Amino acid sequence: MGRRTGDNGNGLTMMIDAHHHLWQPDRGYTWLDEPGLADIRRPFTPADLTAELDATGVDGTVLVEGGRCHPDEAAEFLAYAADTPPILGVVAWIDVAAPDVAATIDRYRRRRGGDLLVGLRAQVQGEADPDYLDRPDVRRGLAEIGAAGLVFDLVVRADQLPAAARAARAVPGLRFVLDHLGKPRIDRGADGLRRWREPFATLAANPNVMCKLSGMVTEAGTGWTPDALRPFVGVAVEEFGPGRLMFGSDWPVCLLVADYRAVLDALRDALPPLPRPDRDEIFAGTAIRAYGLADRIHPGVAR
Repeated sequence: MGRRTGDNGNGLTMMIDAHHHLWQPDRGYTWLDEPGLADIRRPFTPADLTAELDATGVDGTVLVEGGRCHPDEAAEFLAYAADTPPILGVVAWIDVAAPDVAATIDRYRRRRGGDLLVGLRAQVQGEADPDYLDRPDVRRGLAEIGAAGLVFDLVVRADQLPAAARAARAVPGLRFVLDHLGKPRIDRGADGLRRWREPFATLAANPNVMCKLSGMVTEAGTGWTPDALRPFVGVAVEEFGPGRLMFGSDWPVCLLVADYRAVLDALRDALPPLPRPDRDEIFAGTAIRAYGLADRIHPGVAR
């Protein structure tokens, strides 16, 4: 497998970033036109990514669709992964309600780098209906993703967590990964924690769901501190346990409020005291299992 057994300078055996993006704004990322996003309204390339990884000692990553919502992005990202050893897998976009989910998966897998497809994601957070994941056509698509042996990343709002829990129960053969803790309102402090905690725990009760400790600094907003994140991280550790939690930078979105290293340091600070094996799970092991990355880790990754 080529995985090294030493220390990567972070006090861990290995580090995997389970959630980041790349984009060229002129290729259909219209959401970047929104006010307040000027700092990230520029190209982010594999070369930019590897510079961040080299600077922080992160060994490998999972590249996640970035809101373009077009199959051409999947082809581009799979090619990036084929050419960029630290990118161990791709979570590509799919219209989960479409009648051709299985055929789309087949087309993706036939692309160059198609063997690096590890998961799929739809922009559920953009659906007005909090019960979108209850729709029969969506459930059919989820089942087809599970039958293909892929993961489904849940990018949902906090009010969509109950439907996500129902979907996880209804499709037990599919592994779900919750992005950004379900986007709690960290900026609202105790009130945000209270409104989010119960539906989050209900989702966590499903053994086929894992969760990314990602996107938190953005939800906390300007002026965030590790102290603001700590109650939410504590609940995540309590409900999921280290074996179902994974680190994700959400770079370059995080640059709206924090750089890559600051995000990494913030999670280390916000985590409760844990033994090293548990920290190894959060910073690598869980992602490796969730996305089936073990056979993809090679000497070019372990720097």
